[in-house]
Amino acid sequence: MELKPTEVAYLYKKRWEVELFFKWMKQHHKIKSFWGTNLNAVKIQMYCAIISYYLVAIIGNRLKVDRSIYEILQSLSISLLDKALVKEVLTKCDYKNVKELKNKQLIISGF
Repeated sequence: MELKPTEVAYLYKKRWEVELFFKWMKQHHKIKSFWGTNLNAVKIQMYCAIISYYLVAIIGNRLKVDRSIYEILQSLSISLLDKALVKEVLTKCDYKNVKELKNKQLIISGF
């Protein structure tokens, strides 16, 4: 199989994008280990992570939130049990210091 240098460069670039995506998934979705050892378990866990990534991206896009997907995920995880609407959580709060907000939430919740 003969490939032109431009095709090799294009394929390498696409491969690198996939590598960066999986690195991001591991870092931000906290995939430190897999739930199971067989192929099906690994696929299910990766599909769940990818679906959640895209759902968060869609939410951020539709609500026109000026935050990274990581910041949106952090905001949603902080307010997981809150009764506030997602739109309010993402647009009306200033999430510059996530650790500070987590501490405040724990105080409010009584934990």
